[in-house]
Parts: sequence; C-alpha cells; structure tokens
Amino acid sequence: MRAIPVLCVTALAVVLSACSPEPAPAPAPTPPAAAPAPVPLALDDEKVLNIYNWPDYIPPETIAAFEKETGIKVNYDTYESNETMHAKVTAGNTGYDIAVTGNVFAKQQVEGGIMQPLDKSKLTHYGNLDKNLMAKLAKDDPGNTHLIPWAWGFTTVGINRTKAEKALTGTPMPENAWDLVFNPQYTSKLKSCGIAYQDSSTDVIPLALHHVGKSPDSGDAADLKAAGEMLAKVRKDIRIFSNGMIDDLASGKACVAIGWSSEINMAAARIKENGSSDIIEALIPSTGGIFFFDAMGILKEAKHPKNALAFMDFYLRPQYAAAMTNDFNYPTGNTAATALLKPEVLQNKSISMSEADIQKLIFTGALSVAARSNMQQAFVAFKKGK
Repeated sequence: MRAIPVLCVTALAVVLSACSPEPAPAPAPTPPAAAPAPVPLALDDEKVLNIYNWPDYIPPETIAAFEKETGIKVNYDTYESNETMHAKVTAGNTGYDIAVTGNVFAKQQVEGGIMQPLDKSKLTHYGNLDKNLMAKLAKDDPGNTHLIPWAWGFTTVGINRTKAEKALTGTPMPENAWDLVFNPQYTSKLKSCGIAYQDSSTDVIPLALHHVGKSPDSGDAADLKAAGEMLAKVRKDIRIFSNGMIDDLASGKACVAIGWSSEINMAAARIKENGSSDIIEALIPSTGGIFFFDAMGILKEAKHPKNALAFMDFYLRPQYAAAMTNDFNYPTGNTAATALLKPEVLQNKSISMSEADIQKLIFTGALSVAARSNMQQAFVAFKKGK
C-alpha cells in the first residue's frame, strides 16, 4: 500500500476538524465523598475510667479531650516504682481499669492472668503501631494479646557536657560512654560535679552486668559478684541515688547520671528554659543502653472495660501519640505520629533514633523472680558500700 503524502494527511485532518461538531466539555470531577465519622465504641453505663500509671506521664490535654468527647470522667492515680505497681495489681481489688506496666513485670502479669485479653477488632487505630516495636513487646506478651504500648525509651548515660568537660580537666571523653559512670579513671574526676545513679536495681544492675561481659538479665551469683566488684570501685564517687533525675541534672546536683533517656531530655529542656547555656544530653553508648517499654493493659478485675478500650483507641490517634513524645521526650511507637513531631524532637537522636542506634540497645528478657530478688540484694549491698 502506498503511503499518503504528509500534506494530504494534514489537509484531511483540517477538513475533518472543520466538519466535526465541537467536543462536549468534560464533566466536572465528582468531589470525593467525605470520610465517614468514626463509629464510637460502646461504653459502659457508668461514665468513669480509673487509670493507674506513673506521674507526669500524659499531657493533661489528652485526658481533657477524651473526657469532652466521651463524657467519661477519668481518675488518674500514680505510683513511684514498678515494684509498688506490681504489688498492688497482684493483690487485686484495686478499683483500677487500666494499669500501665513496665517490661520488668509485664510478662509475669500477663501469665498470671492479671491483664485481660484485648478485643483488637475494636481498636480502629491499632494499625498505627510500629510492627518492629510490637515484635519486641511480644516477647513479654505473646501475640500482642494483652498490652498496648504507652511509651518506650532506654536507660543510658546523661551528661551536662559543659560541667563534665570542665571536671575532666583535659581528659578526653571515653569511646564508651559507660566508662563515665563505671570507670574510676573518670568517676574520680566527675565526682566533683556530681554523679547520680537511678535508684533502681533493675536499671543499674543489668547495665553493670552488661559492662563486665555478663548477660544483663542474669541472676547468677558469680555474675552478680563480678558486677558488684566493678561497682564497688566507684561507690565512693557516687553522690546521689536518684528518684528525681530531671531536677538533679537541671539543678546542677549531678553532671553525669545513669537515667532514663526521656528524663535526661526533659532536664535538657528545663535547663534551657531557665536560661542556662549548659548543654545536657542523653548519650547513646557504643555498647548500647537498656531498652524499656511501658504498656497499658485492662485489668481482669476492671469494672469499666469498654471505657478502657475506648481510651486505648483514643490514645492511639496520631495527635495524642505525638503529644506524648513532644511533651515528654519518649520515642513514639505510633508510625502515624511521626509527621506531627516538633522539629527539635525529630533532630534529637536519642528520641528520633536511627535504626543503627536502635540496634545498639540491649533487649533483656523478662526477669525471673529469683533474678530480680538477687539483683535487689546486690544493689542494696552496693549502696551500703559492702
């Protein structure tokens, strides 16, 4: 077949165009339908919810927003230690619906039937949770059946870099930050500006075990002896066994500390608010810190389980997960919340942690009753200087 000359094709197109009717205008796009409002969860007849948790561990605005939306009155009681919380919920008849538990006792409480299984089909925001974090929680709560993450963090070295570098008088910072609190070469100098240890056997002893090459969850007598001998060398240099690390660092009582990353970061924010030029940091040691989590569960004895489930789903909304991180400096396990974090939070490597730094963290197993008891004895002996 012979090809038609290009000019003929062009002319043909012009003719057809002239003879063809004007094309009908394209219909306007249909606006997308508005997303349906979330179906409110069923609530208990009594509009009350009783929560048992650490103090200063939730933005007040979150509770106020939940109360306004649901009409439920939230009673928020607090405890000062994992041991106090565990003893109370184990004894029963607490009157609480939700208890926030740490990984120190979570497995024991789940296996003991203290927490009831969750109907996750009613948690409409459950998909926001980070799958890697949930896999770690599953070590204490198989299948993630009973617990929802509240917050997580790690026990590490906190430092007022301004004061500590002055006290070290030219001695360079160690390659491993744990030497600042475990090595007499450093503690003998840093004691002049104050060294604080978290007043908790389940924080300090696992770190000491790890530092001397032992398993951090060991209750073995020989392992604990090795950790105790290391700690004895620095005992005279320790100024404070602290239950108020934020104040101790921010007020200048301590320039170096073993503490929770979140509280170290809160001390950094406080000292900045007070107009000081000192720099406080939560370090990420080369050999890692001890990972911890807190998670909320509905107690088996709960009188308001539907209200409790409604609160859990409310807490999993991105804006409330982000508020927790922005206000209290705990890394969020809510992937949908990341876009709502403050720039300074996103830039803080101990809050918005890289995968490489997360891999450095030490994930201990659940402590046995015997191991916990032996650690407590070792810690008391250390504090007494024996």
